[in-house]
Amino acid sequence: MVLKRILPSQVEMGMYIQSFQGNWLRHPFWRASFVVDDRERLDIVRASEIDAVIIDTERGADICAPAEKEMAAAAAPSVPHPMRPAPRRVMPPPPLRGSPIANGASLRSGPIPITREFGNARLVAGKSRKVISRVFLEARLGKVPRVAEVAPVVEDIHASIERNPYAFSGLMRCKSESEPIYRHMLSTSALMVSLARQMRLPPGESRLAGLAGLLLDVGVSQLDIEFSEGMGIASEIPAELWERHTVVGRQLLEAAGDMPGEVLRAVSRHHESVAGTGSEFMVPGGDLDLFSRMAAICDHFDLAVGGALTGVPLDPAQVLRDMESQPQRFDAKIVARFVESLGVYPIGTFVALRSGRIAMVVDQDPEAPELPVVHAFFSTAMGRHVAGHTIPLGHCFGEDAITGIADLESHGLPPATALREKVLATVQRTL
Repeated sequence: MVLKRILPSQVEMGMYIQSFQGNWLRHPFWRASFVVDDRERLDIVRASEIDAVIIDTERGADICAPAEKEMAAAAAPSVPHPMRPAPRRVMPPPPLRGSPIANGASLRSGPIPITREFGNARLVAGKSRKVISRVFLEARLGKVPRVAEVAPVVEDIHASIERNPYAFSGLMRCKSESEPIYRHMLSTSALMVSLARQMRLPPGESRLAGLAGLLLDVGVSQLDIEFSEGMGIASEIPAELWERHTVVGRQLLEAAGDMPGEVLRAVSRHHESVAGTGSEFMVPGGDLDLFSRMAAICDHFDLAVGGALTGVPLDPAQVLRDMESQPQRFDAKIVARFVESLGVYPIGTFVALRSGRIAMVVDQDPEAPELPVVHAFFSTAMGRHVAGHTIPLGHCFGEDAITGIADLESHGLPPATALREKVLATVQRTL
């Protein structure tokens, strides 16, 4: 390893960045150690306000001396700068076996098939859960969470969503998690990143949104209750204690001294409504910051779908309809972007089909949000399971169509949470 300290403005294509020096908030890359392999990434690094960049010249391109740069420029084809070939392009070392990249994820941002990303998302979720459970339990003992501890979790979630915008949050809705507080933290982080992405927020703000979502309920660790395996979140915590978690969560994170203000505000205000009610802060709706408005939507959606609010899991599509009908509580414009980020029928929604079958939504069609990909598995006429059939409704030429949200209980089907996980596992085996 040969390390060299250079200015951000000196970074070139093909360089291997080992680390950044300076405030982490001044650049959008929470995880350093990557090859500068595209123009957009190069421009972001050069425009950042960090103090310096550490490059490894054994794993990537070295900085050119002035004379060398002039010679290279003279020898290069006379084409616009963005099209010039990199002076040296070095691929990073092979990923560890079992990592998301080793399992097929692209090194570059871009959509990949959802069934492929489900596998990557499982690895990310498993690794992230270990980090979050440790941070949560340490917070319960009074140790304050640090940005550096949890930022890699958000980076992994962000990368998964960049590869496929629906896989990670869809997987979280289809997991029968024995420790729902950790699943909720990861799921809300993913929902915040997806929503920020749909709202076209800059990469740095998308990551901040993910960090806020991850830590919204960290204050639950400070509540005077005994946690048990399989315990719900809001539905099994006394109301007078549950209302305190936003306040103690902010106090806990403030003690760390490095938590961004956007995150602190979202943690303390994510139960606020746009009408200015919902917590002891009572912030007037017009003064409620963007991240808090986003957090209120993402947090409520995941709690409702997971059954943490009432003890009964609710259908994702129905939760969206309910939220759309409450403009006094949730910012209507942001709810509209949220629906766009998930689809009219989010993954995990059980729908009734015109063919008399019940199906679960397993993927989305970005060009037709109201026509998702579904997996039919139950015949209402015969009252039994049938051979599974995956149908892309947007491209099935009228073969079938959604007639409404399915009523699982009336057909004697298992609870939604367990059924989602079973159907998703079937789809992954067959595709």
